Amino acid sequence: MTNMTNGKAYGFFNCSASYNEIQIELPTIRILTRVPSELELILHEDMEQICGDAELLAMVHQAKKEGMRYALEASYPGKNNVQTADELATILNQAYHSPLYKEGEKFCGGIIYREGDEYTFRE
Repeated sequence: MTNMTNGKAYGFFNCSASYNEIQIELPTIRILTRVPSELELILHEDMEQICGDAELLAMVHQAKKEGMRYALEASYPGKNNVQTADELATILNQAYHSPLYKEGEKFCGGIIYREGDEYTFRE
């Protein structure tokens, strides 16, 4: 039996756009970034919906405490967490250059993923 990995990463970000506006823009962002169709994305406005171990949940709580409004959960079948985080970074970078952000609005956010026994945070 082959053990397929399933990469997982979480992008936390703040944006003045509504949940629905982000959902509508995500397909265009996917096209522009040419991310693989296998990359699954789930947008969370209620971060309490994110499930995971105690360390992940502590990081989710910290992101929320720091004012992050949204989380984008990415899963990438057959790839590792670093590859998944890379694709997620591409998505978030393009989102910042989309109509979701007003001119002059700063990007505030980061990506977390498990690397070995601990989580890594990338701004």
